[in-house]
Parts: sequence; C-alpha cells; structure tokens
Amino acid sequence: MWWFYGFKLHLIINDQGSIISVQVMTANMANKKPVSEMANDLWGCLYRDKGYISSPLERELADKGVTLITGMKRNMKPKVMKP
Repeated sequence: MWWFYGFKLHLIINDQGSIISVQVMTANMANKKPVSEMANDLWGCLYRDKGYISSPLERELADKGVTLITGMKRNMKPKVMKP
C-alpha cells in the first residue's frame, strides 16, 4: 500500500499579483480554517473558489470589512450582493 502526505498552499495575492499572505497546511485540513487568520489586515473584496463557501466565515470576515466573492454551487440559491 502506498502512503501520500499532502499539503495545501493557501495564497492571498493583490490585483498586481504580489503575494500578501501565504500559509501551508496539511491536506486533511478544511480549506476554510486558514482564511480568517490570513485576512486579518485585509479590507475590500476577497475572491475565492467554491471550496471556501461558508456562511459563518462570510459573516466573520464581513465584520472585519472583507467581502467574500465566489462562484455558486448547483444547489445554491442566488444571493444579492451589496453594491
């Protein structure tokens, strides 16, 4: 039997492609865990993929001034975004 120990790289970059925050985690950790810590000093919009969808995370970061923007899963209801 083969064993594989994987890692996930979480990056936050700005609109010019400069790296703002980096975190490496084991592959068995949820994608949502590092985001709150990584976005402590951020404001504005944070674009993410569908693996980061979480209402509690969205509310937590909204309190910090960060708007989360993501794609929609097939079974999700549309949500109205603030302008």
